[in-house]
Amino acid sequence: MAKLREEYKKFLEDIEKNLKNKEDLEYIKVRFSMFVDKVIDEMDMLVDYKTQKMNELEQKQKEIDDKMSKMQQIIDSIEKDIYSDEGFDFEIICPYCDNQFVIDVDEDKTEVECPVCNNIIELDWSGDVEEDSDCHGSCSGCHGCDDEPEEEQQEKNQSTKNEDKKENEEENNDDDM
Repeated sequence: MAKLREEYKKFLEDIEKNLKNKEDLEYIKVRFSMFVDKVIDEMDMLVDYKTQKMNELEQKQKEIDDKMSKMQQIIDSIEKDIYSDEGFDFEIICPYCDNQFVIDVDEDKTEVECPVCNNIIELDWSGDVEEDSDCHGSCSGCHGCDDEPEEEQQEKNQSTKNEDKKENEEENNDDDM
């Protein structure tokens, strides 16, 4: 702004030296002052606009920084959960009593005791489902029961129905006596 004022003074001095008619000189000075005032007003508005935009940008940057900080905290928390030195948690459902409990993953462990029924549960960390030859289809934790052929399932269902029917008939006969 200081350079602009110097140029303005030089301009007025130059006009005064070169214009001999006082009326023309005064007209040019007034007219030029009005023009310069408009230019300065526009520049002030531009500076105010730039200042306002800079403040808005700084505020938005602060909001973005806050969001990034929160995201980083979440990521750190997730990372801590995933890579904690304490190991991973593994959810177990007891095949004997349906109790649900959590243990730490330890691939060296081959069995765990249910805290409710105290039965020993074998652990298989390989993820392979082994078919149990002693399976009778009565437990809720067995994964091999659903693998038998449909015909065998139908025969078992029919056999169970026949047994239930015989029991009901015997009860009815006992009641009649």
